[in-house]
Amino acid sequence: MLEAFTALASMALSSTATPTPEPTVDPALVTPGPWGFVVIALLAFAVVALIWDMMRRIRRGRVRADITAELDAEEQAADAVRATDVDDQDIDFGAPGEDATEGPSAPKPPQA
Repeated sequence: MLEAFTALASMALSSTATPTPEPTVDPALVTPGPWGFVVIALLAFAVVALIWDMMRRIRRGRVRADITAELDAEEQAADAVRATDVDDQDIDFGAPGEDATEGPSAPKPPQA
C-alpha cells in the first residue's frame, strides 16, 4: 500500500507542464463578418415590425370589443324602456275612461 502511495506522490510532484494547443483555425474566418451583421439586423427589424403589428391588432380588437359592449348596453336599455312602456300601459290606473280607484280588469259600469 505504501508503494502505491509513493508512486502517486512521485507522479504528482514530477508533473510536466501541459503544452498549449496551437490554434488550427484562423480567428478571422470564424467571425460573422458583414453578412452576419446584415442578417441579424434584418432579423431584429422583422421582430420589431411583427411586435408593432401585433400591438396594433390587439388595440383594434379592444376598441371593437368596447364599441360592441356599448352598443349592446344601449340596445338592452332601449329594450328595457320599450318593455317598461308596454307593461306600464297595462297597469296604469287612471287611464282615460277609467276610474282611478279601479284596476284595468275591473268591469265598467253600464253607461246610460
